Amino acid sequence: MPEQPDRFVGQPGRHLALVGPTASGKSAVAMELARSRNAQGLPTEIVSCDSMQVYRRMDIGTAKPSVSEREEIPHHLIDLVDPWEDHDLVMFLRAARAVLADIESRGASAVVVGGTGLYFRGVVDGLTPPPQFPAIAAELDSDPDTAALAQRLAELDPLALSRIPPGNRRRIIRALEVTLGTGVPFSAHGDAMGRYEPTPFVVVGLRPDRERLTTAINQRLDRQMDEGFLAEVADLHGLEPPMSRNARQALGYRELLGHLEDGVALDESLRTARIRTRRFAVRQLRWFNRDPRINWLDPGDGPPPVSELAARIGEQLWKPAAGGSGRTATVN
Repeated sequence: MPEQPDRFVGQPGRHLALVGPTASGKSAVAMELARSRNAQGLPTEIVSCDSMQVYRRMDIGTAKPSVSEREEIPHHLIDLVDPWEDHDLVMFLRAARAVLADIESRGASAVVVGGTGLYFRGVVDGLTPPPQFPAIAAELDSDPDTAALAQRLAELDPLALSRIPPGNRRRIIRALEVTLGTGVPFSAHGDAMGRYEPTPFVVVGLRPDRERLTTAINQRLDRQMDEGFLAEVADLHGLEPPMSRNARQALGYRELLGHLEDGVALDESLRTARIRTRRFAVRQLRWFNRDPRINWLDPGDGPPPVSELAARIGEQLWKPAAGGSGRTATVN
């Protein structure tokens, strides 16, 4: 395994946040870590921090833990809503705070695991997103001209538009919704996102190199197809009421829906899904790389050495460093 940091920076405490790009092996490491701690009589539960695992029936493509894994180790914030229902950051954070409070009340520890950067910041930093204005959002969404919406945002809040990937309709509408609803530019609400304050979590990140990550992404999609991903999407396609706009955007689902609805060749849909997933992983890394509190580990060559990584993270993670400073935890 490549050289790893000798010390984890952070406030040793009850909870760990395990982050990284999609297909980096986070879930397997979290499972092994929780399993090991529970075997030592240290109750530990897993809290998903994934914006798509909240949807029921979307199991294979979102890489949810298996039923047996969830029976072995308590998992939270999975299967919260049906795929035709709306779900957003505000709803997620409300549920996350209740879950963490319950875990703490029982004297247990949490491993928060996921790659949705905004959800991660909301959980570990206790950030409160701007308020929602459903009527304004619905009115904006009724305009099919995304370019016109972007131009409107450029006039009201050019800084917010500069931070949104071109053509990202959902984020453009959200920025306009907040700007119009509060009378304050959306970009002004995001000041807290640029600050990385001390947090009660120790945050560990898995960061495989680009080539290994690409291989893992491709192999995972192949595995998901073998497990019945296309049949899962076909079942979702037949739902009434239909899937929500947000659920349809999930990685792999959008491309396979294109195959089923628009006749896109399956090979082409899978190729597009791989490309989109790789680009998403790059964006995840850019997001997390800005956070100086993350202690990065390289999973090494080949399949992630799950037991070794979990042992390194858990061995002394919840113990204060020598000298009792309470600011770092040593990992041998």
